[in-house]
Amino acid sequence: MKKYSILLVCLVLSMLAMSQKSVISFDFKDHDFGKVNEVDGKITHVFDFTNKGNSPLVVSRVQASCGCTTPTWTKEPIEPGRKGSITVTYNPAGRPGAFNKTITVYSNAIDEQVVLVIKGDVVPKQTAENSVYPINMGGLLLKAKVIQMNNVEKGRSQVKMLDIQNTTKGNIKPSIVNLPPYLTVAFIPETLRPTEEGKITFTFNSKYCTQWGPVSDDIYISLNALKKYTEEYKLTVVSNVVEDFSRLTLDQKRKAPILEMPVYTLNIGAIKANTKRVGKFRVSNRGQNALEIRRVINNNKELNVRTPKLTVAGGRTAEIVVDLYTKNLTEGDYRKSITIQTNDPDKSFVILVLNWVVKK
Repeated sequence: MKKYSILLVCLVLSMLAMSQKSVISFDFKDHDFGKVNEVDGKITHVFDFTNKGNSPLVVSRVQASCGCTTPTWTKEPIEPGRKGSITVTYNPAGRPGAFNKTITVYSNAIDEQVVLVIKGDVVPKQTAENSVYPINMGGLLLKAKVIQMNNVEKGRSQVKMLDIQNTTKGNIKPSIVNLPPYLTVAFIPETLRPTEEGKITFTFNSKYCTQWGPVSDDIYISLNALKKYTEEYKLTVVSNVVEDFSRLTLDQKRKAPILEMPVYTLNIGAIKANTKRVGKFRVSNRGQNALEIRRVINNNKELNVRTPKLTVAGGRTAEIVVDLYTKNLTEGDYRKSITIQTNDPDKSFVILVLNWVVKK
């Protein structure tokens, strides 16, 4: 009887904890812009949501699947029954054709991750030279300079094609310079005759990509073996390497790593300008399988993360070490954040915050 009483108490406590959680409820989770003109510039849509839970809702992070999509959101805590919003802006410049982008919302709600979708069809701007192929690289015309691979599941490949045309009076044999090992390119046909149209096939194989999350690569078109590393001949391939946790079996979920940290905010305290201070975040794995810190996204020049990748065995503890350099910082209070990407299905993205005060 004692065993069942303990189980009943745990169940009641669990239900009580759930009842105190915030609940994020969107009016709509997808939006179709329809046909939009590239020449009209950026387009924006607002996703409204309501906190239908019993505790304050905090949206900690919003991540778009590519750099062409920019989200902003309500930063302050949202009380039960109150509303907030996610504003999503898409830049169609240089991206003619259909698009389908995802925006992942991370919060302290029961559903910690919610995926929003925007889609549409960009009508390319008309040019005096060519309305179908707006990009001219030495007589080789292209439909775009940015190739959107979108989300690529780890271990899988993604293929995109780009239309091209030879407008010179001679044959063109194009090739690509500066390819990373996970990206392959093929030209069809290999040599284009005058006025002939063709395609470039881009294949992103995430199996050979060691980086998780957003990946951006600049590559260059070479015509007839003539290499020019200039902006005119540059293409950008944008990808987002992700893991589909929804495919995990029950056994895999049971054995999954569980990230646990005593603090997510670290107060460095007062520090003089032009000095260095070390901060440490303790990371524990309460799960069975190894916990992987796959990537640290750090856009702060004052901070250096010594351990951007880390593996923590089940039941073990490790540290994420951050160096703070206050060189050229003026007096005042500072609050900076870094984001870690993990293989914990429930905490695939975690925001860490560092606070400090610079004094003379």
